[in-house]
Amino acid sequence: MSTQTSSGSSREEPGFWEERRICFLTTPRPDGTAHLVPVGVTYDPATRIARVISSRSSKKVRNVLAAGPNGAHAAVSQAEGRRWCTLEGTAVVRDDPESVADAEERYTRRYKPPRPNPERVVIEITVTRAMGTAKPPGW
Repeated sequence: MSTQTSSGSSREEPGFWEERRICFLTTPRPDGTAHLVPVGVTYDPATRIARVISSRSSKKVRNVLAAGPNGAHAAVSQAEGRRWCTLEGTAVVRDDPESVADAEERYTRRYKPPRPNPERVVIEITVTRAMGTAKPPGW
């Protein structure tokens, strides 16, 4: 199911999720409260998947895993001046080498090569909602 909401005037901004900027990831803690952290995010508009690379032992990864095999509701957001966008959906953790390598390549394109980390995993968010003034293509 695809849902879209907006706040005020919104428009597609294809480059907004490609330009280098710090984003924020929100995951639910086991007690239901929100865990909000700064992260690097990549977004693929063709598949509507947002990706965050992280260490297996990080709190954000543990939060997603604690939600069970169906994943956790999560959101990523970024802003610059009056432009902003939040993407929401279901997050799962991937640790297979192909998913990790793909996420590292995408991260390198948007940011820079990530530091070596043998414990790296990927939080993949299947986006079902986009809101803001600078939405990605297709929303």
